[in-house]
Amino acid sequence: MTIANDDKVAEPSSQTLDVAQSVDALLEAARYADMEDLESLAALAVPLDSKDSQGRTALHMAAANGHLEVVEYLIRNNVDVNITNAEKNTPLHWACLNGHSEVVRNLILAGADVAALNSHERTPLDEAVNMGKMDIVDVISSASAQAELEGVNIS
Repeated sequence: MTIANDDKVAEPSSQTLDVAQSVDALLEAARYADMEDLESLAALAVPLDSKDSQGRTALHMAAANGHLEVVEYLIRNNVDVNITNAEKNTPLHWACLNGHSEVVRNLILAGADVAALNSHERTPLDEAVNMGKMDIVDVISSASAQAELEGVNIS
């Protein structure tokens, strides 16, 4: 907030609030796999790669919660699969950390960087191992091999 010359507090514009509310609604739709709301917001021209104050995107929320349908929708709509939040975590970091194997696979096949380092200097694989998600190690390996065969750049 800024102070006007006449010592009155200037309120944030309604446009600023509307944008923040739209981003919050987008992230909530992705978090809870509400495809109807997600598609409605996209139809209203809310950018699907919008970030909240912590740098989180709809793809981060969908990946963290294992919502494959939402992840596939966002990928089809060309969101950046390597977008980072404030901690430099990518959606792949979150999917690995939470053990969502199909989401991990789809992100890698869409070009997610398996070697991306977050602010703790950990890769998505490091996060999976740290959380004891050993099945994700196999998923990363097989999806990376498949991506390489298909000519997808993943690092």
